[in-house]
Amino acid sequence: METTEQTERLTSRRSFLAKGAMVGVGAMGAGRLFADAAPAFAGHRGGLSDGDEAILRFLAAAEIIETDLWQQYNELGGIQDTEVPGGTGSPQYTAALAVLDEDMDQYIHDNTDDEMSHFSFINAYLEANGGQPVNLDAFRTLPSSKATGAQQIGRLTNLMQLTVDTSFWTRYRSDSLNPDFGDVLPQAVPGLFAGQFPAIPRSDADLTPPNHLQAIANTAGFHFAFIEAGGTSLYPELAQRVEDPEVLRILLSIGPTETMHFQTWQDKAGNAPPLTDPTNGLVFPDLNADGELTQTNLIMPEPTIFLDRKFPICSIIRPTETEGAAMGAAKALTDDGLFIGQSPAFFAAVTELAQAADAAQPQNDQKDQERDHKHK
Repeated sequence: METTEQTERLTSRRSFLAKGAMVGVGAMGAGRLFADAAPAFAGHRGGLSDGDEAILRFLAAAEIIETDLWQQYNELGGIQDTEVPGGTGSPQYTAALAVLDEDMDQYIHDNTDDEMSHFSFINAYLEANGGQPVNLDAFRTLPSSKATGAQQIGRLTNLMQLTVDTSFWTRYRSDSLNPDFGDVLPQAVPGLFAGQFPAIPRSDADLTPPNHLQAIANTAGFHFAFIEAGGTSLYPELAQRVEDPEVLRILLSIGPTETMHFQTWQDKAGNAPPLTDPTNGLVFPDLNADGELTQTNLIMPEPTIFLDRKFPICSIIRPTETEGAAMGAAKALTDDGLFIGQSPAFFAAVTELAQAADAAQPQNDQKDQERDHKHK
């Protein structure tokens, strides 16, 4: 039976697809656009199934997008070195982030490095097995922050007009609600979900007044957790569609690192000081004033309903419903404001990758469906 949540996800996927369709039939296909030179690595036994390749290609694209946004955070608020080069830092922004935790610059650096390693590995694995690696360089057209410390290069993502969904906060603190059952969780910071706000200084003018800059740093703190909560769900969602045990091993090995990132960031977001941004009225509430659903130190996943309400509640990652997972992820990033200013061609390319990943299914499942069809 299709749940309310499944219906909403289907509607969301159609909405995202409509954006991609603006390009029309003359658009360059993602397969052709993202194809690199001939494979540079030795092949794996027998190559990849179409479904496994599609899943890996979508994940490579997602990791490239993640790397792009994390690179922007690192340039201004992280540690710029040979491991994660680019930018020269913004001392004022870095200090505002340090209010959440004095080691924020190190964490930002390491998260950036991790995402770089993810897409590099997945692309290398695709090449090694006769698949097409993913390259999104043609879409690096969005402007950089003009703040001192940021590189002036083209970007894939926009961190200056974000609408951050903070329901991840209550989702992992509820013992009776789960998005996989169609449940809608409340926002921890309602204001962040009701407008468009910068998570990095747009220019040096954003470095004052102090509460404005701190609001930007607070926004970044919640955005960090939102991004990594998405990865925490995406890998187990798509793992259910993988055929080859080695590809499954890749998803089961990378996915938990996203969970480690999320656990770190939601802990740090809890240290965001309550304040009101004097420039736009954005309110960061006292999260410890409204009970356990927003209590800051409840960072372990609260046991909740899973698979069927008849079972005992269980501490789990949520959501993990596999149907429409890739398109759902693309839609979530779009709603976040990350792609404001991107071209129709970009949306078409991401849609093509996501649809292919969502269509993947193990051979046994295909055979079962064919058998069931014959018996009808």
